[in-house]
Amino acid sequence: MTKRLALLLALATACAARQLPGTNIEDTRDNRGVFEAIQQYVQAMGRRDAAAVVALAAPDYFDDAATPAPEDDVDRATLARTLPEDLAKVDALKLEIQVRKIEVQGDRAVAEVFYDGWYRVKTPTGVVPRRDSDVHRMHLRKVDGRWLFTAGM
Repeated sequence: MTKRLALLLALATACAARQLPGTNIEDTRDNRGVFEAIQQYVQAMGRRDAAAVVALAAPDYFDDAATPAPEDDVDRATLARTLPEDLAKVDALKLEIQVRKIEVQGDRAVAEVFYDGWYRVKTPTGVVPRRDSDVHRMHLRKVDGRWLFTAGM
């Protein structure tokens, strides 16, 4: 009986849907593509590589920072222009993102993530340590077979 139970458990495990690493999210082609785009973003930010971050932005990237004020809106051109300067002000950066949920509808996806970021910002009065943590939504669109961010970076 023990061998039969072990065999049934092994078969059940083999038939279970695979999950993306460190998540409870089913490992499908689209989910993996979104997950990998997020990992590329984390790595690029960790290197403070503005060009690599901008390369992950879709041509129609637009983020309104969830405010009604247009002053904080960022499109792809603004991101490309301001991110190198912004990252130059960062003395050190560690970013962790835990992907909690991915919803794909056609060529669009929304990833719910929990991010935790530690960094030091250079200011005229010295270096200031910061830490930000929150639940966040990242929006992506599949462009030429590649998942790119449309908002939320």
